[in-house]
Amino acid sequence: MVKTAFSHVALVCPDPIAVERFYTKHFGFVRTRVYDPGPGQVVMLGKDGKYLEVFPAQEDLPTGPPTEAGPLYPCWRHISFIVDDLEAALAEIGADAPVTLGPAELSQHVEGMRVAWIADPAGKHRRTQPRLSR
Repeated sequence: MVKTAFSHVALVCPDPIAVERFYTKHFGFVRTRVYDPGPGQVVMLGKDGKYLEVFPAQEDLPTGPPTEAGPLYPCWRHISFIVDDLEAALAEIGADAPVTLGPAELSQHVEGMRVAWIADPAGKHRRTQPRLSR
């Protein structure tokens, strides 16, 4: 079994500001990071080491099965898990969860960030990434 720790859940929504307000007001999350500030910004909300990554919706309705990093219509985009070694975890999971995107280097957003997206048996996307020092 792959050793994991919870990282974050990504949410694609039609009104990211309303979603941020809801989670900060009712659940105590706080804004911890913004990627690419502006109309298409992605906001990280955190609480007690758990995070929600809020993406603006780019589509109104599903256009087919999700691929790569997950769907871009309003929904939960993916669940992310921290692993000790990305390549070892992907090798151990193997064909049970095919890689849909990556491994990808995302150091332009967070130094040292490297991730891979996989699909579970139901086609739901999960992202795996090594532990980062924060």
